[in-house]
Amino acid sequence: MKFVKPSYIAAMTIAISALGTGVAQAECGNVTIAEMNWASAQAAARVDEFILKHGYGCDAESVPGDTVPTATSMTEKGRPDIAPEMWMNTVKEQIDRAVGEDRLVIVGDVLQDAAANAGEGWWIPRYMLEKTPELATIEGVKKHPELFKDPEDPSKGRVVGCPAGWACQIITDNLFKAFDMESAGFNLVDPGSGAALAGAIKKAYNRGEGVLAYYWAPTSLLSELDMVRVELAPYNAAEFESCIGVANCPDPKPNGFAITEIKTIASTEFANSNPGPMAYLKARIWTPEDFGKVLTYMEAEQADGQAAAEWFLKNNEASWSKWVPADVAAKVKAAL
Repeated sequence: MKFVKPSYIAAMTIAISALGTGVAQAECGNVTIAEMNWASAQAAARVDEFILKHGYGCDAESVPGDTVPTATSMTEKGRPDIAPEMWMNTVKEQIDRAVGEDRLVIVGDVLQDAAANAGEGWWIPRYMLEKTPELATIEGVKKHPELFKDPEDPSKGRVVGCPAGWACQIITDNLFKAFDMESAGFNLVDPGSGAALAGAIKKAYNRGEGVLAYYWAPTSLLSELDMVRVELAPYNAAEFESCIGVANCPDPKPNGFAITEIKTIASTEFANSNPGPMAYLKARIWTPEDFGKVLTYMEAEQADGQAAAEWFLKNNEASWSKWVPADVAAKVKAAL
């Protein structure tokens, strides 16, 4: 038997390892990931980037994105390769058409049970609902303006709406009219800014007071506070588009917010060429608890998506390791 020097074995091992890594990178290649301009999407994109880069050997890169421009670029050019968090409501028809033409693939959900855990609405604290169950619906809320006292006008109830200039201001104004909230004894209050809107909700909540306000999930605020979405009316898309979403609509009818679909989208070219990364993206479904942790961290530390992703991966291995095979998890952990 011929003796082989340990140094030679080590050198060969390194060479083979490097070759293996090179093959993995060649198979996956360059991958562009849309990093949308809101907190949860920024963190989600950076988590995907880290895992694809270090776990699967992809040359992954996050690129700036936003819902409509990213959807248009993906449907027309096939780039970026992945949109980790695409809110489908405004681009569903466009995405579905591209899927039918075999240009895009809807990989799967981003957030567990998004219909219940994400989207816009009018919210109240759970402690109010537990004390007065009929507040679950807008009709029940209308019977009790005294439970939502306006600090500036205590004889009236208060709906904390959207800041001026936000798209949701038009929607909230029209819903306020549609449900005839003024006749029920409510004022609609403009909070002035996003920070003031969150502050008004948090202030009332921390005091155990009544509050009815527009907000959306997933956000750090609704991860921190136990709030419940009030049942409005069934969503009517045609009415919503023709009136509820239109400024100064003369005769808005009762309506609700659209049921939220949040999907991961990929180009067909990427999907067909990368079975391993695609298996990861299909398995990568965030729980509301994990999303909440990340958003709370970002808010508290004023962290960007990159810092939030690294914090999540370092501190929540039990969550993300379920998304990948053991060997991939080991590579990600080593990279951290």
